[in-house]
Amino acid sequence: MTLRTTITRADILPMEAFIAQRKEARARIVAIKRDRRVSLGPHATFYFENYDTMWWQIQEMLYIEKGGEEQLADELAAYAPLVPKGAELVATFMIEVDDPPRRARVLASLGHIDRHLYIEFGSEKVYAVAEDDAERTREDGKTSAVHFLRFPFSAAQVAAFRQQGSRVLIGCDHENYGHLAVMPETVRASLAADFA
Repeated sequence: MTLRTTITRADILPMEAFIAQRKEARARIVAIKRDRRVSLGPHATFYFENYDTMWWQIQEMLYIEKGGEEQLADELAAYAPLVPKGAELVATFMIEVDDPPRRARVLASLGHIDRHLYIEFGSEKVYAVAEDDAERTREDGKTSAVHFLRFPFSAAQVAAFRQQGSRVLIGCDHENYGHLAVMPETVRASLAADFA
């Protein structure tokens, strides 16, 4: 199967065609996403993106908002860059706290958390690089609840990550959110397919 590293206008279904297959597409995407998610500590989750997850995001936004061609250009600009390009993993990192006052306190304590997120395997540690579309930490130190991250890999790191059964950790070394999680093998295997 050919690795798909970009989404273009030609990949997007007309709305009638999408509606006709939306139920089946949703079931397929739910199954894909199940093996692309890792929780970290009590408040954070990595949602690893690929062509399929970003295609679904664009189609769903068009379905919900019904903005037509004008909206499509905006959705492609926002989400197409989040498809991994063959030598990286891409993730949406979300800090999820239901209670609004508590969420505000947590976010206020996690300024620049995007600089402290990494994937570790063997002797390798690959730190996240935040998308540069916007600064996600305000001047007062409060961070955003959503971060878009890239994990750039060298060829040797790709080979090490692809080793079946490799112990992969995902972590954060922020002073106010020091957590580490073992990446399940099903997730590692799914993410290994993101590399060319």
